[in-house]
Amino acid sequence: MTVKWDTWGSLLLEVTIGSWLLMSQEAIAEGLAQPKKKLEEAIPIEEMLKSTDMNIPATTVDEWLAQIKQADLVEITIVQVEDTADGFRLQLATTSQLATPTTSVSGNIVRVNIANATLKLPDGETFVANAPAPGITSVNVTNLPDNQVRITITGTDTPPALEINAGPAALTVSAPPSDPTVQVPEADLTEVVVTGERTNTDYFIPEASTATRTDTPILDTPSSIQVIPKQVLEDQQVTELDDALQNVAGATVSTTEGRGFQINLRGFDGVPVFRDGFRLFSPNDNGDAAGQGFPEIANVERIEVLRGPASILFGQLDPGGAVNVVSKRPLETPFYKVALQAGSYGLVRPQVDLSGPLTEDGSLLYRLNAVYQREDGFRDFAQKTNRFFIGPTLTWRISDRTEVDFQLEYLDDERPLDPGLVALGNRVADIPRDRILGEPNDRIESTFIRVGYDFEHRFNENWTLRNAFRYLESNDDISATLSFPFIGGLDETTGLLSRVFAEQTVANETLALQTNVVGKFTTGSIDHTLLMGVDLARYRLDSESFTLFFPPNVRVPINIFNPVYGAVPRPDRLEAPTSSETIDTDSLQIYIQDQIKLLDNLILVAGLNYETVSQNTTTIRGGQTTAIDLSEDTFSPRVGLVYQPIENLSLYANYARSFFPSAAVTVDGNPLQAEKGEGFEVGIKTELLNQKLLATLAYFNLTRQNVATADPTDPRFSIATGEQQSQGLELSLTGEILSGWNVLGSYTYTDAEITADNRFEVGNRLPGVPEHSASLWSTYEIQTGSLEGLKFGIGFNWVGDRTGDFQNSFNLDSYFLTSVAIAYQRDNWRFGLNFQNIFDVNYISGIPRTRTRGIQPGEPFTVIGSISYEF
Repeated sequence: MTVKWDTWGSLLLEVTIGSWLLMSQEAIAEGLAQPKKKLEEAIPIEEMLKSTDMNIPATTVDEWLAQIKQADLVEITIVQVEDTADGFRLQLATTSQLATPTTSVSGNIVRVNIANATLKLPDGETFVANAPAPGITSVNVTNLPDNQVRITITGTDTPPALEINAGPAALTVSAPPSDPTVQVPEADLTEVVVTGERTNTDYFIPEASTATRTDTPILDTPSSIQVIPKQVLEDQQVTELDDALQNVAGATVSTTEGRGFQINLRGFDGVPVFRDGFRLFSPNDNGDAAGQGFPEIANVERIEVLRGPASILFGQLDPGGAVNVVSKRPLETPFYKVALQAGSYGLVRPQVDLSGPLTEDGSLLYRLNAVYQREDGFRDFAQKTNRFFIGPTLTWRISDRTEVDFQLEYLDDERPLDPGLVALGNRVADIPRDRILGEPNDRIESTFIRVGYDFEHRFNENWTLRNAFRYLESNDDISATLSFPFIGGLDETTGLLSRVFAEQTVANETLALQTNVVGKFTTGSIDHTLLMGVDLARYRLDSESFTLFFPPNVRVPINIFNPVYGAVPRPDRLEAPTSSETIDTDSLQIYIQDQIKLLDNLILVAGLNYETVSQNTTTIRGGQTTAIDLSEDTFSPRVGLVYQPIENLSLYANYARSFFPSAAVTVDGNPLQAEKGEGFEVGIKTELLNQKLLATLAYFNLTRQNVATADPTDPRFSIATGEQQSQGLELSLTGEILSGWNVLGSYTYTDAEITADNRFEVGNRLPGVPEHSASLWSTYEIQTGSLEGLKFGIGFNWVGDRTGDFQNSFNLDSYFLTSVAIAYQRDNWRFGLNFQNIFDVNYISGIPRTRTRGIQPGEPFTVIGSISYEF
């Protein structure tokens, strides 16, 4: 980075940022040779002077000395953005000479600090321009303490390279292409030392792709969508994805006995997790997360949560919504980070994140994330978790219009299988939360492989072809001691819990191919963004169970109040499985969506998805083989409208239907019909505080029919609960309140109940869904002075009381959690310390499976410390 001083006689600051990745060397050279001409064409200086109260600059030494005495503090009175052929130009009118700026780089952000200056704008003291040019996320001009002004330029993936020119009454900051063949003359250049972190410090991400499969501003999307960026994950020291989802309005996350986790959005469970638009697991009965496991957070750039029906783009979904995890991508500039986390209950978690170019021309980029985690956990007997992950990524820029990303992830995870606590009467049994009701050596060993590519070709600036492929494979080997209702369950008089030794192997395999075209065009005065695509997928689930439920002498009882472990030796695995199941699913979906800008402030989003699914289920139980073939096809429409009465305010509404073919069967071996859902939503979104803070308020009403849930007499099978309805209000807030002060908050009211059924009572509340819940996380980082880089954080989570099952036979108490954090970053070092559940609240998280399984106690007071270094 270089700083060049010149003597131009205009009173403005110009930031020129544009398609610098695509410009030719000749265009760059011509642009560098004619800076003064471009300045004069931008805005006539006479017009800027007429619109201010400033004096004409001094033309003699005496006049200059006189003005220095009269005004020491320079005021910036006008900030104006102008489109140019190369991108945009940011112009600042000032009252006198600006001081020499200082520059620093932090991740994909470049900051230019100007001392002895202040913003005095007619409409406030901050200026923001979002997405002013390709490759640039935002430009901010704001006041800092101690009479400083900061210009912040945020790149999409990498920081722009800056050249700074200034004279007695002007300053110009430009971002030319990073072309190594362009040589800037060394004469009159002053070197600027660049230091600072490379982490994106923004909480508010203005664009998301999950709701439309196109990069669309959230304000232009007729859906409720919340983005959790990697800065939040770092501030909260998140180690698993389910912890991150506690920040999401209307989300309830359950761990399924160590096999993975299940997400509930807006009162409905079975919400799937997608990785870069691809489903992480195959559909199976009861909406369990089999095959989903615990996705690694180390390779995650951000998490996008779409609330409401989304079958139009993702196919087989429940109406609650979808979670899309966006992976980290290779960076153009070298980046190397090593980190270590350590904390309570034996947590040790070292990790590395390496990225940069492999060739001088930047046509090959790489990224490598790797992490190892060891943890004892807070439950009895220090049941260890061991986890290893590695994820290399390679980007090949074939040309300026074509590129392909190759991705590989491998995860090996071993952890205890924990059935949780039990219900006694209408409450959770009053026993220590660290007590296990399985056996100390109950385990689950999992491996996960994900490999694929993302190909993109841009025909021109308006039309793009995208093609992507994924192969996913997961294998679980389970050895556990479990309780089932049909073998006796819990004797509430004696406290004896009937259990059996159970073993199971589960293998999931997915092949998925996605192809779509995105095009922008106009019909008259109406702008269109058209998306057309075809998705193909093949899922296969194989499971074998090695469990003897009968005769009664194979039972392994335990007293929940006075447990004795190891009373019955664990038998060797049987030579042949007692039951097995194979589910093969093929799906084809064709979709089309048009984002139509009817007026400057009126956007219509309409789409239609056709999906056909064929499914074959082969089950062997008790020596009998049952084969079931299902074939389902459906059309899933979606329509949404966005009206923006004023700038930065959107009123929206949408209606959509969903479709989910279930692999579930009843105890009698009969298949359940596909689940159908629909919903509508109305809401309001606004970007506050100069587009730094996003607020969303939404009302939703969702209905689903023929829902597959675990049979209370035998959770290996399913029943259909008829119809369920969920309606409520959501309020979410994310972004920056003041410079350095970030906030992420939500409140949700949910009324979720059974509205029609032949087994459960109509009006029963859906299990695990609180009527009221709220969360708040806020951090403040000192911006200047000797304590610059010191950050404080505090968070709250409140969950109201819930019912534990569909019969509403027991309740889960409400709880309120408090967490605090402190971090310090200096140069390339970062230190962090997080205290979670500081009042050691005893609570139950998630949604139980039955009265004797899945009642999971939340973590007690926990401390996590971290240290990282970037070089």
